[in-house]
Amino acid sequence: MPATGGRRLQFPEGPAVDPAGSHHERRIRSFRPRRGRVTAGQGEALRRLWTTWGLDIDGMYQLDLEKLFEDRPVVLEIGFGMGEATARMAADDPGTGILAADVHTPGHGNLLALAEREGLTNVRVANGDAIILLREMIAPAALAGLRVFFPDPWPKQRHQKRRLIQPEFVELAVTRLRPGATVHCATDWEPYAEQMLEVLTASPELENTRADGGYASRPDFRPLTKFEGAGLVKGHVVKDLIFRRR
Repeated sequence: MPATGGRRLQFPEGPAVDPAGSHHERRIRSFRPRRGRVTAGQGEALRRLWTTWGLDIDGMYQLDLEKLFEDRPVVLEIGFGMGEATARMAADDPGTGILAADVHTPGHGNLLALAEREGLTNVRVANGDAIILLREMIAPAALAGLRVFFPDPWPKQRHQKRRLIQPEFVELAVTRLRPGATVHCATDWEPYAEQMLEVLTASPELENTRADGGYASRPDFRPLTKFEGAGLVKGHVVKDLIFRRR
């Protein structure tokens, strides 16, 4: 699918710098747009594969997820970093489509390269604001799941309004989930884990898969990433939360 809208830098056919431009309502952003240093391999993957497996979140049309993923159930992953865990999950579950959204250009290129190397046909890479993706480009009840692993914790008090997992976000997200779909979050920042648990528990459309209403154990299908491993070495405690759409 060709990338559309927005100004591009060194990748004329690749991800746009600001794909939504001024088309849609601005809001407090839960992310920092990051171009970063792109390696030769990542750049080559962006040049060759973006128009086939990538898409810009411009908010100007609704995605046909059934066509895009050949009738697979689709899980939206928000924030995939360099894409190693995403590629592993896609390889382990080829019957599920993963729509992986992030704003990190090196990560876009890295995930595309991993998908090609592993022969993955069930991954698509989205560039831009996940709120606009959910609000403007995904139909109601279209998703089989939502994954948010290690989002920016915005630890300073004055920045906490930027955290992604807020009541308004959950209210929007649940409208795009089909009944029985799962919401799976993970963080190693304990105050954010507490906020996630409070916000998800408060949603009348969601139920905690833990009977005691607490945190879940890390499921086998969520790979241990380098980022997570480094945090565990430092003594960080990772919390998983798995809720189900009623």
